[in-house]
Amino acid sequence: VSTMNAKTSSEGEEASGMKNETLGESGCLGQAKRRQVIHVAYVIAALDLTFLFMQMGVMPYLAKSLGVDSVGFGYLQTTFGVLQLVGGYIFGRFADQFGARAALILSCASGSVFFLLMSLSTSIPLLFLSRLPGVFMHGIPGAQKVITDMTTPSQRAGALGKLGLCFGVGIIAGSALGGVLSTKFGIYVPTYVGLVGSLINTLIAMVWIPSQTKPKSDHHVTEHSTSQSGSLFSIREILRLMKFPGVMEVFIVKVFAGLPIGLFMIMFSIISMDFFGLEAVESGYLMSYFGVLQMVVQGLVVGKLASHCTEMTLLRLSVFVFAGVGLGMALMRTVWHYCIIAVPLVFAFSMLATITDSILTKAVPSSDTGAMLGICASVQPLTRTVGPTIGGVLYKQFGVSSFGYLQLMVNLGLFVYLLKSKIPLGEMKS
Repeated sequence: VSTMNAKTSSEGEEASGMKNETLGESGCLGQAKRRQVIHVAYVIAALDLTFLFMQMGVMPYLAKSLGVDSVGFGYLQTTFGVLQLVGGYIFGRFADQFGARAALILSCASGSVFFLLMSLSTSIPLLFLSRLPGVFMHGIPGAQKVITDMTTPSQRAGALGKLGLCFGVGIIAGSALGGVLSTKFGIYVPTYVGLVGSLINTLIAMVWIPSQTKPKSDHHVTEHSTSQSGSLFSIREILRLMKFPGVMEVFIVKVFAGLPIGLFMIMFSIISMDFFGLEAVESGYLMSYFGVLQMVVQGLVVGKLASHCTEMTLLRLSVFVFAGVGLGMALMRTVWHYCIIAVPLVFAFSMLATITDSILTKAVPSSDTGAMLGICASVQPLTRTVGPTIGGVLYKQFGVSSFGYLQLMVNLGLFVYLLKSKIPLGEMKS
């Protein structure tokens, strides 16, 4: 009997070892090591956003020094938006096929080329050429892919929510550094800093992110993927993902709930000057205020709510709060009103982005999470592409209050839709 027990124990240990082996490299890392990898992904995302906001603050002045007028600057921004829009899904498919580590390295390396070309931009054609690497610059989706692979479905919403801390750090640090460096040392210095920083980010990704973040069981599924095409861009693949239960409904809510406020934010630089009467420095303070709110909400609020409430409840809550924000925006008259409205606005925006990303990555097979994150990441570039035209017409014809009324009507309609419809939110298993 003791011999049989020993044999059974030995077989149990072998089975346990085989089970751990099927978890792949990410499973064998252990809980502490997985947390460390996730923290590294946060660091990469924070640095990436810091460098991005540095160039956003410097870009208008660099363009002006090269003789680009307001119309040309609009074309420059639209070019970047279109490249990000097209590249989001391609980047996600690349992450599914080659892994999160390769995708992050591609994003950081593209950032290095981006800043190198910016530092060499001594003419308008070169400045437009510097936008081209933006097609693969997707630091946040890359970090999201790492987090999605390294967390269980129940942990995912909270872990993704903490990326908002990185966004807040990026806004505050990037805006401040860009202004200080360009003022004291010259307009091209922030681009040199961005170049060096992106190279460092590339090295961090190469050293600290494991080559295989998915469990091996999922890796085998990827090899025999449900994907019908090996190409990096396929309309058929996008349609296939949208056919999974609940995906199309949640994606529609994601796009339309945040569209009116997205139009408002695109026009914010003009609104802050004309409607609120703010100087450039005061607008910078307001952006820093937004960054602090983002850090507090996503760092302290989103994760805790996600652990106590269902995702459908939080989705309905974010849409309902968005409707209230629309009413407040329709009635606001001063910048102080806007500072008050900004609190529920940041809450609703952060909650909507985090919860929809979490729902959508759970609704598709693990071999398609990168593609799904890429599609989600294309929402903001799409808004930036069509936003200047639509937002300009709304502001010129109907004033600031039109953004609020549009926000109110759209989100009330979506809230009623979410209450009446039964969207299936079952998790897709490999």
